Amino acid sequence: MDFQLKLGFIELDNLLKAVGLAASGAEARQYILAGSIKVNGQVETRIRRKVRSGDSVEFADHQISIVGQKG
Repeated sequence: MDFQLKLGFIELDNLLKAVGLAASGAEARQYILAGSIKVNGQVETRIRRKVRSGDSVEFADHQISIVGQKG
């Protein structure tokens, strides 16, 4: 799935909530700290990691492509 940025970046925990893969911030943080999330093919454990246009996020069988803001 693609995620369209509204600003220059989104923090990883907020991305998981925005796309519906985590029901809450606490749940998103648990997934990240458990090493369940990959950004650009690398396990990411930084909760506030800034995800930008061109990045790819993987979680379970979901892949999210980050697309730059319009305009």
